Amino acid sequence: MSANFHLNANPLVRFLQKEAVLFTREDIIRYMDAHKIEMLNFRYIGGDGRLKTLNFVITSRSHLHDILTYGERVDGSSLFPFMETGSSDLYVVPRYRTAFLNPFSEEPSLEILCSFFDPQGNPLELSPEYVLCKANRRFINDTGMEIKFLGELEYYVNSKATGFFQATDQKGYHESEPFSKFERMRKRALRLIAACGGMIKYGHSEVGNFLKHDESFEQHEIEFLPTDPESAADQLVIAKWVLRMLAQEMGVEISFAPKITIGKAGSGLHFHMLLEKNGRNLVLENGKISDLSKQAIAGILDLADALTAFGNTNPTSYLRLVPNQEAPTNICWGARNRSALVRVPLGWTGNRNMAELANPGIRVPMEEDHGKQTFEFRVPDGSANIHLTLAGLIVSVLHGLKMQGALELAEKMYVEGNIAASRMAGDLKPLPASCVESAQRLENKRHVFEAGNIFPAKLIDYTLSYLRQFNDANLRNEIKGNDEAVRELVNRFIHCQ
Repeated sequence: MSANFHLNANPLVRFLQKEAVLFTREDIIRYMDAHKIEMLNFRYIGGDGRLKTLNFVITSRSHLHDILTYGERVDGSSLFPFMETGSSDLYVVPRYRTAFLNPFSEEPSLEILCSFFDPQGNPLELSPEYVLCKANRRFINDTGMEIKFLGELEYYVNSKATGFFQATDQKGYHESEPFSKFERMRKRALRLIAACGGMIKYGHSEVGNFLKHDESFEQHEIEFLPTDPESAADQLVIAKWVLRMLAQEMGVEISFAPKITIGKAGSGLHFHMLLEKNGRNLVLENGKISDLSKQAIAGILDLADALTAFGNTNPTSYLRLVPNQEAPTNICWGARNRSALVRVPLGWTGNRNMAELANPGIRVPMEEDHGKQTFEFRVPDGSANIHLTLAGLIVSVLHGLKMQGALELAEKMYVEGNIAASRMAGDLKPLPASCVESAQRLENKRHVFEAGNIFPAKLIDYTLSYLRQFNDANLRNEIKGNDEAVRELVNRFIHCQ
């Protein structure tokens, strides 16, 4: 076995001795044949952001060959609310590079993600997965660069309180067992997500933990490695599925909801990104944030209010975007500032050999330019349509790279230190405070997203109507001090996306 693949967590990669991006139809057939796998499941993402399933029992090699070649028909109107029942037949066709072995199935089964095609055999224009594909293709064609993303997936685990080793309220950051009750669940999730093709950076417990009556709520985070936009979206969707399957096995509740109670930490879905050309990270220049990055950030800031329409899609999203909760409320950016809308985190830019300082007498060679620097968009949450959010961010970066006065805008909206205490605080534009307001911001700027037919007008129309149906313009005031109303709202959206 090649040394390049023996540590890879994906059993298909280890067996086939090639990266998943190179998987072919024949590779899938060979793997299933060698391991006597008789079940194949098509997986695809519906309008609600969850994985859907179509099961096949394989009866012959030719049967498997046909399925992998031609895909299958599905009812699009039952998957996407914006499709009409009179003309809703779609094809789902597998993407071989996404194949993984189901870690939960009693009998061996292979899972594979699919793309949607219309009756004429063209990619479905309204599919969020294809919108992201178009945005990424446009970015590469227009700039000659690549854009990469990594997500930070936060979630709460809810269980019966044990009464033993209770962590300090809202002080759960990087807590360990026994104070972190679900560290083992998280570590198992890391292994399973990696086996399903996810590129894991790390996992840890998060700030949020609290007791409510006889229930314990504990927050965790899984962070991924930078990869292309489509793979970044795929691995987040699969990660959510893995975590929910584990929760079902363990008899506990899990939620990615933006807010599960007032006054406690909410759950975000932050996205780090970087720009790359010929394998070189371009975020920094001479150890400082590059002008290219500033232009990209300016584009995100200019469209940030409209981006909430894709990344913050239910009323509880706007209970998270409040002051003093490490969540952004104003449109600005800063270095290492967790209340900024865009944050530039630490990036190993000092070239100090910290490993040698930590290990006196031990020589530790290091690369001068290891290219880890990113910038982070901190607004989205677990209600986000992942594919549309990433597509919207790509459109925003392109917007910034082409926008006149982008560098001046970036300089103007940079905030150092405490945002609320900044002399600029009164000049900063606020993020939307409701779904209704988010819809209005998107409508004002929809032309930017629709340019080049990246976001179809019909998809924007649906997004606007979906957000407006919540009628939540005055919700914060209406539920203030009303615990019953808050609980009802939280329960309604506990399993968003």
